[in-house]
Amino acid sequence: MKDKERARKIKMIIMDVDGTLTDGSLLLLPDGEELKAYNVRDGTGVLLARMAGLKTGIITGKISTSLKKRAEKLKIMELYEGVLDKKKVLLEILEKNELQPEEVAYIGDDLGDLEVIKFVGLAGAVADAHPEIKKHSHFICGNPGGRGAVREFIEFILDAQNRWPTVEASLKDFVKLKEKI
Repeated sequence: MKDKERARKIKMIIMDVDGTLTDGSLLLLPDGEELKAYNVRDGTGVLLARMAGLKTGIITGKISTSLKKRAEKLKIMELYEGVLDKKKVLLEILEKNELQPEEVAYIGDDLGDLEVIKFVGLAGAVADAHPEIKKHSHFICGNPGGRGAVREFIEFILDAQNRWPTVEASLKDFVKLKEKI
C-alpha cells in the first residue's frame, strides 16, 4: 500500500516526545526537575491536525511536568507518561477511541517506539531516528526530532487527506472570533 493511501485512512496521530517532539536534550535543574524545549512549528502542526478533525495523542517513557502543561496547551486528547510497553497503551487507546490500527499514525525516533511503529497504519520517523525505526517507517521526515519533524509528518497526512480547506475554514473562523474580542 502506498504511503499516501495509508495517510488517507488516519483518524488519530500519536507522538513520542524525547527525540521526536524534542531534540532529545534534557536540562537538569539543581532540584532534579528536567527542562525540555518544544518547537513552535511542531505545536502548530498539532493544532492544524486538531483543526482538521484529527485526534492527537502522546505516549512517552518519561514523566514530565512541562509535558503535561504542553499537552494541555495543545489540547492533546490522550497523554500517557512513564510507559514501558507502548504497544499495550496503544491498544488501550484504540479501544477507547474505537479505532483500528490502520486508522492511527505514529511518529517516533528510537527503539522504544519500534513495536508501535510496526503495528500502526502509518509509521513516521524523524530524520535522526534510529536506523531500525527508519527501516520500518512509511514516512521519513527531512527534519530531525524537535525541529519541525512532527509538523512535517502531520502536513503529509493533511495533504493526503485533502484537509487544507477544512483547516483554512477553521483559521478564518478563528480570525473572526479574535476580531470580536
